[in-house]
Amino acid sequence: MSDVTRTPRLAVLGAPSRYVQGSGATRALGAELTHLGHIGPVFLLAGPTVRSILEEVWAETFAASTIEYTVRTFGEECSDREIDAGVAEAKASGAAVIVGAGGGKCLDTARAIAAALDLPVVNCPSLASSDAPCSALSVVYSDDGNFDRYVFYKKNPDLVLVDTDLVARAPVRYLVSGMGDALATWFEARTVIEAHSPNQIHGGTTLAAGALARLCFETLLTDGVAALRAVESGVVTPALEHIVEANTLLSGLGFESGGLAIAHSVHNGLTTAPATHGAMHGEKVAFGLLVQLVVEGRPQDEIDTVLEFSRSVGLPVTLADVGLVAPDRATLELVATRSVEEGETAHHEPFEVTAEMIYAGVVAADAIGRG
Repeated sequence: MSDVTRTPRLAVLGAPSRYVQGSGATRALGAELTHLGHIGPVFLLAGPTVRSILEEVWAETFAASTIEYTVRTFGEECSDREIDAGVAEAKASGAAVIVGAGGGKCLDTARAIAAALDLPVVNCPSLASSDAPCSALSVVYSDDGNFDRYVFYKKNPDLVLVDTDLVARAPVRYLVSGMGDALATWFEARTVIEAHSPNQIHGGTTLAAGALARLCFETLLTDGVAALRAVESGVVTPALEHIVEANTLLSGLGFESGGLAIAHSVHNGLTTAPATHGAMHGEKVAFGLLVQLVVEGRPQDEIDTVLEFSRSVGLPVTLADVGLVAPDRATLELVATRSVEEGETAHHEPFEVTAEMIYAGVVAADAIGRG
C-alpha cells in the first residue's frame, strides 16, 4: 500500500436521495417517481419472479401517475453482455429513468445501464439479500459467475424503495445471506477507520458512517433470529422491518462510506472456485469475515460472538458451508492469491496483507468453524 493511501483525505459520505421502506411500498412507486420529478418514460429491468408478482401493481401505480414504461426481464448475471443488452433496449425505448426491480445483481445491472446512458436510477429490491441497493457501484461478473470488477458511479440512486411484503414472501435464505453481508459491515468499517484507509467512494470515513455500521451490527444481534422466524412464517413484523433496514440501508451506507477490508476480498477470491458458485454473496462474505478476524488477530470472544450469531441464523462458518468440501491446497492458494490482487480491499488493512496470510487465515477459520 502506497504512502499516498495513508495521507489525510477528505471525509465523504454517499447515500441515495430518498429511501422508502414498508409493506406494500410498490404501490407508491409512481407517486415517489413523480415526487422526484421523474415522469418517464421508465425502463424497468426486473427479475422474472418479481415481474410475475408485480406486473399488475406496476400497471396500476404507473397509470395513476401517467408514467409510460417498458419492462425487460433480467438474465442471470450482472455481466457486460447483460449490461450492453439493457443499454441498447433502454435507449431504443426512449427511457428517461431506469428502474431496477429484483435481487442484487439485477439492481447492479440497472445501475450500470443508467450510468451508461447518464440517466437517474431507482432501485426496488425484492430481497434483503445484500447491501447493494443504496450504493453507487456495481459488482460485475463474467458470464460464468467469476468476479470481474467493481464499477463506480458518480452518484447514488435517486430512490431506493423496499416493499417488505416481497421480502417476507421470498425464501428465507435470501434474508440470511443479506445478514451475512451486513454482518461484515461494522468489522470492515472499523478496520478502515483504524487504518486510515479510503472507503469505497475514495474518501475518509465520517462519524456518521461509522455509527451506521455499528448500528447495523447491533440490529442484527437484536432482531436477526426474530426476523428469520417472520420470513419462515411469511409475515412482516417490526423485527423483519428492522433487519431489512439493516441489510439494505445501514449496511449499504456502512460499507460504501465506511469501507471494505479482507472479508469482501475473500469473497472475491472464493469466486475463483467453481464449487462456491452455488453460495450467495453474503454467505461467502460471512465466511470471509471469519478469515478477516483471524488474520487481524482479533480477540476470541469477538470471534465467538460472530460464530454464535452466524450459527443462530444459518450462515456459513466453514469452507464446506460455501461449497468447498475437502478442497486441495492448490484451490485454496488460488483463492488466497485472488484475494490480494492489486486493488483488492484486503489492502485496506493497517498492515501488509499477503496471499500466505490469507491462505493461513482461510485454513484456520475453517478449523474454528468446524469446532
